[in-house]
Amino acid sequence: MRFNEFARTSIEQSVTPPKPSTPQQARLDALKRQKDSVSKALDSERKRQKVVKARQNLQKATSTKVSLV
Repeated sequence: MRFNEFARTSIEQSVTPPKPSTPQQARLDALKRQKDSVSKALDSERKRQKVVKARQNLQKATSTKVSLV
């Protein structure tokens, strides 16, 4: 067997198209993707709120005058 024949047969065997999923499996896959994207959005929103709160605290700390009596 020549190298070209060997390479061609191994490529043809490894590039089999995926089987179509059932409607139930497609729904589960879509829900998993949705859950992942919502989870990422929730994490980013929490980080954003944490940054906003830190900026407010920093602004409050720098604008407050310390008076020694």
